[in-house]
Amino acid sequence: MLRGSYRIDALTCSFVLKACARVLALSDSLQLHSHVVRKGFSADALLGTTLLDLYAKAGDIGSAQKVFDEMAKRDIASWNALISGLAQGEKPDEALGLFKRIEIDGFKPNEITVLGGLSACSQLGAFKEGDKIYDYIRSERLDGNVQVCNAVIDMYAKCGFVDKAYSVFQTMSCDKSLVTWNTMIMAFAMHGDGDKALQLFHQMGPSVRMEPDEVSYLAAICACNHAGLVDEGYKLFTSMQSLGLTPNVKHYGSVVDLLGRAGRLQQAYYVIDSMPMLPDMVLWQTLLGACKTYKNVDMAEMVTRKLVEMGSTSDGNFVLLSNIYAAHERWADVGRIRDVMKSKDVRKTPGFSYIEEKGVIHKFYNADKAHKHCKQIYGKLEEIRFKMKEFGYAAETSFVLHDIGDEEKENALYQHSEKLAVAFGLICAEDEARPIQVIKNLRICGDCHVVIKLISKMYNREIIVRDRVRFHRFKDGTCSCRDYW
Repeated sequence: MLRGSYRIDALTCSFVLKACARVLALSDSLQLHSHVVRKGFSADALLGTTLLDLYAKAGDIGSAQKVFDEMAKRDIASWNALISGLAQGEKPDEALGLFKRIEIDGFKPNEITVLGGLSACSQLGAFKEGDKIYDYIRSERLDGNVQVCNAVIDMYAKCGFVDKAYSVFQTMSCDKSLVTWNTMIMAFAMHGDGDKALQLFHQMGPSVRMEPDEVSYLAAICACNHAGLVDEGYKLFTSMQSLGLTPNVKHYGSVVDLLGRAGRLQQAYYVIDSMPMLPDMVLWQTLLGACKTYKNVDMAEMVTRKLVEMGSTSDGNFVLLSNIYAAHERWADVGRIRDVMKSKDVRKTPGFSYIEEKGVIHKFYNADKAHKHCKQIYGKLEEIRFKMKEFGYAAETSFVLHDIGDEEKENALYQHSEKLAVAFGLICAEDEARPIQVIKNLRICGDCHVVIKLISKMYNREIIVRDRVRFHRFKDGTCSCRDYW
């Protein structure tokens, strides 16, 4: 069109941008964006929204935000595009903040808007805000949309309220989809309730006009994994092909995890070795995690070599191997791994935890001193530390990857982000009947697991921690995972 001297208007640009969005052609989009600015089309709301949506889908959240801020006129689609982009772009706190602004700016959230808001709440564990969104959904009768109901189920499950999730599942007015069933089964799986997950899985069939698919089987195997139902999970996996369902790499990964958690490392290795497709890095990383749990140095070294051969530069691989060496007090090997990480410029993913208090999301990093209540938080940790000595607690110093004294190791462990978040929750709690809820970006370490169990007993508080793997519900000195995670 440009070569033929045809007139290009805002609508033409919008269609081309949508095509770019489908294939994530960001470089072409940048050229077209420049053309839009030169031709004075920036004020067009439809074009601005299309451009915003493209940047968001491409992961360029900064440019998406800039387009949004510079739009002369916004519509509900503009808000939806940015909220969804922020939620999917690992900026859920900003997505939720934008969701709260939308009505102030005179717009009424629709089905797409609430999906973005619920996604943000799910990631943050912001159940109070999620509750408010669900109240709005019911008042506006948006709960006739099955996608919205699925998102509500997912939100409650990921915020720690699996019973509320199941209540929505049972009472939803619209017809359940396959995604609805799979979401609920996975919710029970995340919470370690294998029996309920399998019960729901076995309800599927002609009687409810819903046959299980590959995702259903994956959710059921995950449920067995978290509940320690090893034989049941393996049986589900082997039965898939007889039903005409082909396991994919995620099914193999779940089975490797299932066997690895149970200490059946050789069998887990055989599953990887006999796969009909090439194993990915995640499978080997899963086995490496099991090697760390069961302190199997030889297999850990072999698995790490395979990961390096595959080009992995993940900090997690090196940290896991370092953990295994540290558990055997092989400090020279720990130092060697640290040197390798430096030479490859591998940076350790920082641990952080979220906790919601009075509608505000508080984020803590390991050894965080930036919080305005820092003094009270560390004071509470010292109080906890003193009380735990009376219960015979001894710090699990094997989780510290440095050849330093035990006292220094204990001090390092006490500054883990989940401990800081729990201490903050104890300080701020007004309703002691309400659980303290923490979201952790990494797997909870063994020492934090022991400490939070003791805190739940000493302070008579229920504490819920969602880590990268599953939910841990601490109460009366025990955990719902039964120390199997």
